[in-house]
Amino acid sequence: MSKTVARNKKAFHDYEILDKYEAGIELKGSEVKALRDGRVNLKDSYVRIIKNEAFLLNAHISYLDHTNPHFKPDERRARKLLLHRKEIDKLIGKSSQDGLSIVPLSIYFNHKNLAKTQIALAKGKKLHDKREALKTKQAKIETARAVKEYS
Repeated sequence: MSKTVARNKKAFHDYEILDKYEAGIELKGSEVKALRDGRVNLKDSYVRIIKNEAFLLNAHISYLDHTNPHFKPDERRARKLLLHRKEIDKLIGKSSQDGLSIVPLSIYFNHKNLAKTQIALAKGKKLHDKREALKTKQAKIETARAVKEYS
């Protein structure tokens, strides 16, 4: 029922996803319209916890052409994520371990038309793990193609 606006495909390639969380995003008015128009890029974005608050950093939400020229927020500004205190504490505890990061997976509008982001606690993959994942993905595609041709 939710409308996905943007996906971070690179996160699935570079990281092994351990836990997923849903968080609200604190946005300006013109940013919501830009999200609805699909003008968002999550590549190279990450989540950092600063003073017990979660922030989405380096996410690019471009402004619309018809936005008021005096009110154009920075496209890569830090956006506060709205999470429960227990979730933030759990993320702080787990992300302090070696090799664990918090990355955004997607931005979407839920059934109440609120902008949400799906973030994940992730562990970085090694180069050989990435190659292995590509091989298995290619094998799945080939088997699906063969089954389709057979039937």
